[in-house]
Amino acid sequence: MRSETSTGSISVDDVTVEREGQPILRDVSIELTTARIAVIGANGSGKSTFARLLNGLVLPDAGRVTVHGLDSRRDVKALRRRVGFVFTDPQAQILMPTPAEDLALSLRGSSRADVDRRVAAALAEHGLTDRADVPASALSGGQKQMLALASVLITEPQLIVADEPTTLLDLRNSRRIADLLLALPAQVVIVTHDLELAARCDHAVLFEAGSIIASGAPPDVVAEYRELAA
Repeated sequence: MRSETSTGSISVDDVTVEREGQPILRDVSIELTTARIAVIGANGSGKSTFARLLNGLVLPDAGRVTVHGLDSRRDVKALRRRVGFVFTDPQAQILMPTPAEDLALSLRGSSRADVDRRVAAALAEHGLTDRADVPASALSGGQKQMLALASVLITEPQLIVADEPTTLLDLRNSRRIADLLLALPAQVVIVTHDLELAARCDHAVLFEAGSIIASGAPPDVVAEYRELAA
């Protein structure tokens, strides 16, 4: 059963992103307000660049990005506190030797008692209590992705952006991560090749060659993608 979810407005206005003079995104405009948003499309279509716009990891060369009222250029520090980003490869996010230390790093600045309490709760919630003090390198692929996600969730962001979070996982762990993302109280944007996961969202966006070519009900957008890929 899905938790009650808070939503906010994600506004991308006439955004272009270039790398070495080549456009990655071209004049992209969209307004998103639903709780669960899937972003789909072929490799190289611009999905991941779009995702990185939402927390200021990528800035537009032209146009404007506003997330929950925060401008990605002007309010980048506040935006990154508001938006949690989950990478495809959890190794990009696991920075400390053990799960407990990695979770505590996300809470730096809090009191020791608060950190200890919240870390213990996060470990228990995500099935990592018995792995709290083992080397993070010894975790399974699913446990590493769960730790990476937990390290984002522990900061209580209002928007989660997950860039292909199930790509490196087996079927069981893919379903576990997908179920967790879809049950979160935060708004969620999921970049994914998993069309079954996309179909479970409230809204889907289809990218092709750096542009949005479809946006709407997931069954319709997934069908258009299948037709495009045929």
